Amino acid sequence: MTVSIRPHHLLCMLTYLGKGYTPSFVQNYNVIIKRLNSGEAITIVSGPDDICQAMLNEDDCHCHNKSVLERDALALAQINNFLKRDLMPGEPILLSADNIAGLRKAFASGEIRGACAGCEWAELCTSIAAKGFAGCLLSAR
Repeated sequence: MTVSIRPHHLLCMLTYLGKGYTPSFVQNYNVIIKRLNSGEAITIVSGPDDICQAMLNEDDCHCHNKSVLERDALALAQINNFLKRDLMPGEPILLSADNIAGLRKAFASGEIRGACAGCEWAELCTSIAAKGFAGCLLSAR
């Protein structure tokens, strides 16, 4: 099996500490991080992913908003540029320890943070990156 992940969530996972929108969102996200930490692959998707599942039935769910789709497009472009490859929806990838470490370094430097502009979590993520990603749940095995 693989975990479906939309492009901007590749960035969010780098700083995830176990905080989120709702308790059910956090519980779901924690399960996904455990799957990834056990070595499960990711499949890039366009639109809502496994992380979004806990929010899709909520009245104020933003997972289908145009702004989120734009955030995904920008995140994918910057991640592809950084990784020097062309990840596309439907493509499975494995997040190696080297990939995670490299993405975190690029995140901390701002190289792949364009999609974070306007995100309500951006300040928290900046703080986490500044502290060397201490306490983040995604393991760099």
